[in-house]
Amino acid sequence: MTIFLLDGTIEIEIFFECDDHDLEDNICVKIFERCAPSERLFRAGETNIFLTPEQARELGLALMEVADSAKTTDMDEGSGPLDIA
Repeated sequence: MTIFLLDGTIEIEIFFECDDHDLEDNICVKIFERCAPSERLFRAGETNIFLTPEQARELGLALMEVADSAKTTDMDEGSGPLDIA
């Protein structure tokens, strides 16, 4: 699955790393930035973060909870992040 953010300058690809099937953290979140080095969020143009299946589920649930809250909550400007824990 690939998701594009910030007008396509950031590409997030999420996939099961078959070569690492024997490792616990074999779900890869690859972040690729298509912008000038001075504008990057990360030091490298490409960053890989490896997650365990449980961590991937937690991340997915957290994103869904926040997305659902964003639909139903009208946050005031300057308010802090929603606490989903």
